[in-house]
Amino acid sequence: MNEIFIIGAGIGGLSTAIRLAAAGLRVTIYEKNPQVGGKMGQIEADGFRWDIGPSVITMRHVFEELFASAGRRLEDYLTLEPVDPLTRYFYPNGTVLDAKADPEQMAAQIRQIAPPDVAGYEKYLRYAAQIHRITGPVFIYDQPPTWRSFWRVPFPDWFKIDGLRTMQKAIESHVQSPELRQLLGRFATYVGGSPYLAPATLNVIAHVELSGGVWYPRGGIYAIAQAMARLAEELGVTIHTSCGVKEIGVANGRFSHLILENGKIVRGTAVVSNLDVTTTRQYLLKNFNAKAQRRRGLTIHHLPFTIHHSPPESSCSGFILLLGLNKQFPELAHHNILFSPDYPAEFKAIFKQGQPPTDPTIYIAITSKTDPQHAPEGGENWFVLVNAPPLDDRYDWHANQQAYRDLVLQKIADFGLDVRDHIVTEQVLTPHDLAEGSGAWRGALYGASPNSPWAAFKRPHNRSPQIQGLYYVGGTTHPGGGVPMVTLSGKVAAELVLEDLA
Repeated sequence: MNEIFIIGAGIGGLSTAIRLAAAGLRVTIYEKNPQVGGKMGQIEADGFRWDIGPSVITMRHVFEELFASAGRRLEDYLTLEPVDPLTRYFYPNGTVLDAKADPEQMAAQIRQIAPPDVAGYEKYLRYAAQIHRITGPVFIYDQPPTWRSFWRVPFPDWFKIDGLRTMQKAIESHVQSPELRQLLGRFATYVGGSPYLAPATLNVIAHVELSGGVWYPRGGIYAIAQAMARLAEELGVTIHTSCGVKEIGVANGRFSHLILENGKIVRGTAVVSNLDVTTTRQYLLKNFNAKAQRRRGLTIHHLPFTIHHSPPESSCSGFILLLGLNKQFPELAHHNILFSPDYPAEFKAIFKQGQPPTDPTIYIAITSKTDPQHAPEGGENWFVLVNAPPLDDRYDWHANQQAYRDLVLQKIADFGLDVRDHIVTEQVLTPHDLAEGSGAWRGALYGASPNSPWAAFKRPHNRSPQIQGLYYVGGTTHPGGGVPMVTLSGKVAAELVLEDLA
């Protein structure tokens, strides 16, 4: 019987496993961490509970379809509740705006700060919905796009994809108020990009959230990983936690075996890597790379790893504070954004200078607003995220971690939300922690940078072009980052495995 191995029990790995097991294959997952979930995790301390990793869930239909593919109902495993407001936005000038999925309620919000932009916002949503209609079947819900994919797009729609101008230019053509421009530009960060560099096609992300809504899994975001793992095991998937993979073995250009970190060798038909694609290539395939280089007459002695593929430009990383507070802040919602006064400078620091912003935009998620048991009575659990550059030698997080933590807390205080005397417990996560915990190359949360008109075509394919029987799944491969996209990548990877086995 064919046996399929999956490296990593993240959302992509679990999604792949469910589909392959539902098709009758024997599937084994090897996960180096003590728990499943990958970047989606949870931490508990002193009566507080936090989700770490993803915090905003959209595209409910993707999860419904995954469970339906195994003959199950999502609601029997997971309770997804709509979040209202979607996000509460705070601006340096004192403006507060609640983003709403209901068009009339959102129009009322916009009318309070920029009445002329109501019509422009509605036109923008139609524009973003049009991009979704055109690109969805080709670039989101199907196998990785090729240049031939354009022939599946009717010619009149080619230019409606809007891939040759930036997100920001498209936004500015629809709305005039600085507040709305900043709000809509923020969606570039959902895939680790800059609105001033990423193609306007990515305005589709705004459509997914602002029109489709935001969902919260009762119990916390980590409940998604738990629900997927439960279904996978019910279908016969074997999940080994605290069991990392040291090497992917290749013989005659084809996957042959895995060498586990405990030294055991296991042989199977195919392997799907749920690790960062670059991490997989640089470390798990280092012996394959070395042999390939020797065949080409190349020897590199001075690098700590063998370069087989040039690593792509990385998306942004993140700096995270997990704060347990003995005070509640009724002025905050479940999801909150404290905007920087100079958005262009923020992205310039991250993507041009390799520095964390000195005046950053700050995201605060408080699940205790919806799940009160996530904090002791009278307290709140804050998940604080600031976009940060991927790891390189231009910034030393080890030396500057405490100073940057203090800077972020001061920035929050500047908005009238001083929590420094109310912190009961805290934990700091830098890009180093994100890289170590999930295997993310340079700590980049979304893999390759989306700041290119051709990013969708540069994203690594789910099927290895060099090694038969090796596949990739997760946020660093097609169709991209974010929990729904990673779940869809599992569908693509499973389809490719089944095609090749057939």
